[in-house]
Amino acid sequence: MKKLSIIIPAYNEGATIHLILDKIKKVTLLRDIEKEIIVVNDCSQDLTEEAVQNYIKHNPCLNIQYVKHEVNKGKGAALQTGIKKATGEITIIQDADLEYDPNEYNLLLQPIIDGHADVVYGSRFMGGNAHRILFFWHTIGNKFLTTLSNMFTNLNLTDMETCYKMFKSEIIKNIKLQENRFGFEPEVTAKISRIPKIRIYEVGISYFGRTYEEGKKIGWKDGFRALFCIVKYGFLKY
Repeated sequence: MKKLSIIIPAYNEGATIHLILDKIKKVTLLRDIEKEIIVVNDCSQDLTEEAVQNYIKHNPCLNIQYVKHEVNKGKGAALQTGIKKATGEITIIQDADLEYDPNEYNLLLQPIIDGHADVVYGSRFMGGNAHRILFFWHTIGNKFLTTLSNMFTNLNLTDMETCYKMFKSEIIKNIKLQENRFGFEPEVTAKISRIPKIRIYEVGISYFGRTYEEGKKIGWKDGFRALFCIVKYGFLKY
């Protein structure tokens, strides 16, 4: 394995996206695996484009692809764009905010490198890693959605809604994804669960959640969409 593709969907993250890129830049991956960063700007209305292009200009040694949607399509659509652009043997999803720590990429990589896993989820609800305490009802909602998803997929995940999902690229590229917004998580989980002999692992990660004032975007409507998608892709085998 020579390269990890890091897909960053970005919407109105101009003020902070350089911080997550700095964190990724400093990470040294196991076995000197290279990093390919794919930033997908989902038609931001702020200075996201300028921030990314300025970062690329001042960091020419960092392998960054920049893609822009001319209309806002949603996180799922941005991820689909990034997956198509990925050239690494392994692909991971990275939100543009600072809720997840790139220093933990190696935790997810290890089961794949060791030959045990094809897909690895980073769980916010297992292990002894640091977690910011926020939003009781969000936590209850996440656990409810994960439990319902598990009932359809027959998996025993603890955090289906996690951002940190790492795939062997050949697997995620061969999945036909349809959800353009926050339905990506239950859709991709349902579809990978049906792949014969798929090996799915989960590792504990830290979580530095944002408040809505700090830029958190997901809301109750997205929770209902996730619920719909769990049922939809649980019953419909496509």
